[in-house]
Amino acid sequence: MTDFTPDLALPDMGFPDGGKERGFYRNGAKRGFEVLLVLLTAPVTLPLILLMALLVACDGGNPFFVQKRVGRKGQVFHIWKLRSMVVDAEHRLSAHLEQDAEARIQWASTQKLKQDPRVTPVGRLLRKTSMDELPQLLNVLNGTMSLVGPRPMMVEQRGMYCGQAYYRLRPGITGLWQISARNESEFVARVRYDEEYHRDLSGWLDLKILARTVVVVLRGTGY
Repeated sequence: MTDFTPDLALPDMGFPDGGKERGFYRNGAKRGFEVLLVLLTAPVTLPLILLMALLVACDGGNPFFVQKRVGRKGQVFHIWKLRSMVVDAEHRLSAHLEQDAEARIQWASTQKLKQDPRVTPVGRLLRKTSMDELPQLLNVLNGTMSLVGPRPMMVEQRGMYCGQAYYRLRPGITGLWQISARNESEFVARVRYDEEYHRDLSGWLDLKILARTVVVVLRGTGY
């Protein structure tokens, strides 16, 4: 599902030449390489997604979770994930933050909770192995995301993001932030990783990030 919505409050990104940036890999080869990789791995990833979806659906809810995120040039799109939380997750988060001051501070700083009461037992496994992100391969195919890029932010997080690099790139399933600070850094720290990736973007860098992502997944250091 693709739903592009222009962001009327998009910051001035200062694109040279009407938004076209230099580089063969940046301007076509990256997209072609990633689509080819998704298609080649589909015989493995598709059955895995379906198997995990069946496990998630055992609690009676929809196994897939769709949420609006901000993408390249501030356009809003729908991201796909395997549901890792209880069905009434938003209500449970509000109640938890009201009752736990420490959790409120943690959420305000990182936009994540290390001990999140909304996460189901199956969801905990999915997050630890990052398999909840696999449906985003559909986002890569429809052009709203890349395999490698900045972590896609939620619509309500735009006011917390003070950089510009994020808006120049397609958000990625994995990236420098995911293999580096992961869940330990504050949300605003992502700007530094996005700027670094935008500056150094290359096929070799993407290959290194993908390789390190495999290591992170095998170690189970997600969540």
